[in-house]
Order: sequence, then C-alpha cells, then structure tokens
Amino acid sequence: MQTDKTSKAYLLLQLFWIFFKIGPATFGGGYAMMPMIEKEFVDKRKWMDRQEMSDLMSLAGSAPGGVGVNASAFLGYRLGKIPGALAATLGITLPTFIIVFLLSVFYSMFREEPKVQAAFKGIHGAVIGLIAVAAFKMGKNALFDRTTVITAAGSLALLLLTGLNPMVLIAVGLVLGITVIRLKKRLGLPVHTERAREENESVIEYYI
Repeated sequence: MQTDKTSKAYLLLQLFWIFFKIGPATFGGGYAMMPMIEKEFVDKRKWMDRQEMSDLMSLAGSAPGGVGVNASAFLGYRLGKIPGALAATLGITLPTFIIVFLLSVFYSMFREEPKVQAAFKGIHGAVIGLIAVAAFKMGKNALFDRTTVITAAGSLALLLLTGLNPMVLIAVGLVLGITVIRLKKRLGLPVHTERAREENESVIEYYI
C-alpha cells in the first residue's frame, strides 16, 4: 500500500514538473506546446502511443478554453485521474502566470525600444514554426482517408474565406463523421476510424 502511494505521488510530481517546464519554455500558446508535450509523453516516457496523443490533442483543441490548459488537464486525468489533472494544470498555469505578469510589466516599460520590438518579431516567426510542426504531426494521424482529407480542406477553406465560428465547424465535423460512418456501414463498405496499425507503426519508426 505504501509503495502504491509513493508511486502515485511520484507520478503526480512528474506531471507537475513536465508541464512546469513546458509552459515557460513555449511561446505561442497551446498549439506551440504540442511538439514538446508529445516528445515527453510519447517519445521519452512511452506513457501513450501517438494515436492516443493525437486524439487527446484534438479533444483539447475542440473543448472550450485554452488548448494548453485543456491538454494538461486531459493528459493529467488520463494518467492520474483527478489528482493528476490538478497537478498537470497547476504545473502549466503557475509558471506561465508569473512569466506573463513579469512580461506585462517589462513590455509596458520598454515596448518602444527597437531591440524589444525586434525580439518579439523573432518570437512570432518561431511560434509559426512550432504551430506548423504540431499541425503536421496531428495530420499524420488524423488524415487517413478521403473523407478526413476533404473535411480538413473544406474546414480550412471556410475558416480562411469566411468568418464562420470554429465551434460551428467542430459541430459540423462531428455530425459529418457520424453520418459518413453510418452510410458506409449501410452500404457494406469498410469503415476506418483511425490510420491502419501498420501505418501508425511506420510513422512512429520515422519519428524515432
């Protein structure tokens, strides 16, 4: 019993420390954190596979609130239930709150300085790269047939060309996915809800 409590406490400490490190090291919000989160949970610690990570990240992105906080709560709960969710959420919010507070003070004092403005321009470029990597890795698992590719392309076009609320697109995607699967079953066509295992394994080998 004591060993179980010790191992659970150590897991909670790990969850807190992982997100405590990720939050301050990542500029650009939740999507920019995804490559670092995936590296810790999938590649380094082997706590879950890439497909499950992709599913959790998709869920975090579709739920209300910040993507980073949502992801920490989902991953923490997945590994340590409610205490795990609390530890992970505290880990990602505490240092970020402190840094944002200090940055707001710093920026208000030195925002007119050319060097400060140049530094933030560089940060903007790096953030775009981090978000692009996260989108690419999620696409590796999420786009596996014609339906998912068409849905992603259509959603991107609507977001770029219209002012449609993203929540509407999420709801439409949910209904569309259920409808397509039911239609395929009725027509006797093969139904796939994720990339084939062989493809997943090849993707994992590629990244490792």
